[in-house]
Amino acid sequence: MSTRSAAPAAGPGSGAAGPPAADSRRWLILIVICTAYLMITLDVTVMNLALPSAQDALHFSNADKQWVVTAYALSFGSLLLFCGRLADLIGRKEAFVIGLVGFAGASAVGGASNSFGMLVTARACQGAFAALLAPTALSLLATTFSDPKERGKAFGAFSAVAASGGGLGLLIGGALTSGLSWRWCMYVNLLFAAFAVAGALTLLARQPRTGARMDIPGVVLGSGGMFCVVYGFSNAASHSWHATSTWGVLAVGGVLLVAFALWQLRAADPLLPPRVVLDRNRGGAYLTALIVGVGMFGVLLFLIYYMQTDLGYSAITSGVALLPMVGVTAVASNVGNIVVMPKSGPRPLVAGGLLLNAAGLAWLTRIGPDSGYATALLGPTMVFGLGMGFIYAAALRTGTSGVTPRDAGIASAAISTGQQLGGAIGTALLNTIAASATTDYLSSHVHAKPTAAQVHLATIHGYSTVFWWCTAIFAVGAVVCGAILRGGPLPAPAYAPAAKPAAPAETARS
Repeated sequence: MSTRSAAPAAGPGSGAAGPPAADSRRWLILIVICTAYLMITLDVTVMNLALPSAQDALHFSNADKQWVVTAYALSFGSLLLFCGRLADLIGRKEAFVIGLVGFAGASAVGGASNSFGMLVTARACQGAFAALLAPTALSLLATTFSDPKERGKAFGAFSAVAASGGGLGLLIGGALTSGLSWRWCMYVNLLFAAFAVAGALTLLARQPRTGARMDIPGVVLGSGGMFCVVYGFSNAASHSWHATSTWGVLAVGGVLLVAFALWQLRAADPLLPPRVVLDRNRGGAYLTALIVGVGMFGVLLFLIYYMQTDLGYSAITSGVALLPMVGVTAVASNVGNIVVMPKSGPRPLVAGGLLLNAAGLAWLTRIGPDSGYATALLGPTMVFGLGMGFIYAAALRTGTSGVTPRDAGIASAAISTGQQLGGAIGTALLNTIAASATTDYLSSHVHAKPTAAQVHLATIHGYSTVFWWCTAIFAVGAVVCGAILRGGPLPAPAYAPAAKPAAPAETARS
């Protein structure tokens, strides 16, 4: 039997292709997958809003505060590739449920924390289980929907969740922190997880092992390299680029990642097979995820700073202010997946989306100390939301296109790895740019002790400088990613849903 006919399992219990085409449960499975992924995307911004209240309650310093974020990022970023392959190895239903239960348990511990150490440990555990859950959710989606029309609708819904989760997290986090307690920013995950676990146990069939093997040297090199890179950039954001703990760790991370890449070329069962990343479409999708991860902090970080510290918006008001962007993103994701992708493929969506992001951020550079929401923020954020919707519509689907079921988990993990690495780079790079621009503004405009108004103007100048840098990043990304991605629609999936169960003999041979 050929690889193409042996790889997908034919019945609903196989998991390689998901439920049969006539089984309406696949749409319920989509709801479960989207709920689980929404929990992960919400958690980042929800916890950022909860940090000041958590700091007051647990009495930790500003220096320690960074570790609540860094602990999550370190475990999440360093374990993504390992967990993506683990999902292929142990079965996606099992990995999905373990990820959900573990993330919920860590959230419960975090919400009940009575010390800084307990909270940081819980956040590190959250990151570890998120590293298992994120690629598993995307790989389940990729293997459940293979019909082109249904696949477009499914990826449209998932892309809308992925692209808008951060903005929704600001609204939910602000409401929970203001109305209840910072602890509910952790406890809320229990509600999402309970629904998703019940749905997974009821709807997901147990999937057979795909035949994937764990590349132990690859895990050590890849996870170690990602840990060092994420730690180095996180340290640069909170300390200095000149510190040994920044450049020294980054150098070690770079060496480990180079060694990892070389090992993948010779390993018998590589953790991240070259066949996955060297495909032009998938490689372009992973690069797109990296660029978006870097540039997103130009909006979700500095725009929030501007609204809350300079315009005086509350946490809830800031979240509401971004709802139009979230709505446009959701619509654009679905239109991109259902209408554009089948006809034109990912290239126009990615290139056009990145250019829209650049235009939106260039528009945002016009902000001032007394800017109004309708005149200065609504338009550019909606343009940015349109671009993000198009990008996510193309990148998530393209990053898992054309892979066999045994590589679906690791291909999904590669997308999340790009986003996480981009986020670490963006946090360090853009914080440095903002601080430098603010200092330069004060040096050139103030010759004595600066007044509050002058500091205000200098800070806004720093934000505008960051927006210009992000404009350049997205514009260059549009050219590079547009050149890498192939023109035309994506090829058909490497597996297809079967309409009836396989014969016993065929199942045995598979």
